Amino acid sequence: MGRYVLRRLLQLIPVFLGTTFLIYWLVWSLPGDPFAGKCGDRPCPDAYISLMREKFHLDEPVVLQYLRYLGNLFQGDFGETFRGSSVGELIAIAYPNTIRLAVVALVIEAVIGLAAGILTGLRGRGFLDNLVLVSTLFLISLPVFVTGFVLQIVLGFELGWIKTTVGKSPAPWDELIVPGLVLGSLSMAYVARLTRSSIAENKRADYVRTAIAKGQPQSRVIGVHLLRNSAIPVLTFLGTDLGALMGGAIVTEGIFDIKGIGNLVYDGIIGKDGLIVTGVVTLLVLVYLLSNLLVDLLYAVLDPRIRYD
Repeated sequence: MGRYVLRRLLQLIPVFLGTTFLIYWLVWSLPGDPFAGKCGDRPCPDAYISLMREKFHLDEPVVLQYLRYLGNLFQGDFGETFRGSSVGELIAIAYPNTIRLAVVALVIEAVIGLAAGILTGLRGRGFLDNLVLVSTLFLISLPVFVTGFVLQIVLGFELGWIKTTVGKSPAPWDELIVPGLVLGSLSMAYVARLTRSSIAENKRADYVRTAIAKGQPQSRVIGVHLLRNSAIPVLTFLGTDLGALMGGAIVTEGIFDIKGIGNLVYDGIIGKDGLIVTGVVTLLVLVYLLSNLLVDLLYAVLDPRIRYD
């Protein structure tokens, strides 16, 4: 196991370097003047532009800029915005809210999605199965911003059950339940369908038939043999979805006014501040890589046939 973890960690290095360089190159190679509009209605003086380009090394080749950025990143320095604010401090303020929102969304999609998928997968075709298939198809067809606005209007403005905006930072857990439901609604539908199909397929597997033929209790057949093997593709989806939830929270955070990295990235894009966008996306890359590693390690826990020797 130790050798496998070490090998996977070494494999993460070229992936991290490749993805972060691609992100850096895409952000800083975009056409347009990053200092446009920084001086109000009038154009910025040439002396100011020259000073800023020299300060942020924008006249150097992109490769040299990336190497300098990478060296600062390994020291924990994400750089500073064009306005002089520390990108690391901005991320430290916004990131906890996004983590809370993503965790709430992940728990909701895992609990509801798994429950719906297990029930329909075990029972087979019937009213409940058709209900889950229709409802999940409905959620997949709806864009997230439509779901968010509908729940905000109905539950917030019409019924008054929830607050329409989350203005506090850090955001309270109870106020993130509905935004988390909105953020995880699409993934919840996929988890339900994936669990249903996985259980329906494994019910006909030879090892399940053998366990039943040996006279093992139904609870053991389902809990030990069927669910553990059926959970592997679902676990893969949930593990990789954590990073997707953080990166896709821009719309949800905008609807419910959550001060997270979604709003931070949006402000960076509007203000053409590449260091904000680069810093946040680099952090998301790390989350993706580490969550994938954790999922691979959990495979051996669910399936004893998998060994990392």
